[in-house]
Amino acid sequence: MGEEMIAKSFLEDSIKMFRQYKKLAEKAIAQLPDPDRDLFFTPDEESNSIAITMKHMAGNMRSRWRDFLTSDGEKPDRNRDSEFEIASTENREAIMRIWEEGWACVFEALEPLKPEDLSRTVLIRHEPHTVLQAINRQLAHYPYHIGQIVYLARHITEKNWTSLSVPRGQSDAFNAKMVEKYKK
Repeated sequence: MGEEMIAKSFLEDSIKMFRQYKKLAEKAIAQLPDPDRDLFFTPDEESNSIAITMKHMAGNMRSRWRDFLTSDGEKPDRNRDSEFEIASTENREAIMRIWEEGWACVFEALEPLKPEDLSRTVLIRHEPHTVLQAINRQLAHYPYHIGQIVYLARHITEKNWTSLSVPRGQSDAFNAKMVEKYKK
């Protein structure tokens, strides 16, 4: 496989992975018994709620991906500290809106990229990164926070949780299905 094909595959797979992680978070959130309340639940004073995590991610996405190839990924209009506070006007609808706006920035930046763009240089907090490095940086950052969302949603949902991966005690059955699915 040539370099251009590898680059094209990387871009396609990156977009696919971002979509999968977005969907994973949303499937966890959809299981909350009372989303209007539970989105804002914190286990203790030092922990973040799902809403705060979503708000932080959206702020990061807007900053990193707007004008991705032409401006620093830490935009001057970003107020990162405010991402960790919930204003009295911020309800579930407001959080979901900024979540969607953040993800729109991700996909609007990634979808037009060409294989040759991967070696271009972008800045994040004045530090140079290749486009490939910048994508990988976010592919590490967002799943970290999505894991927090899933874990907290699982905690809130308790016994009513439906597994988002292979349920406990069902690994052998899942593996057998995969063997059948991909048997040549």
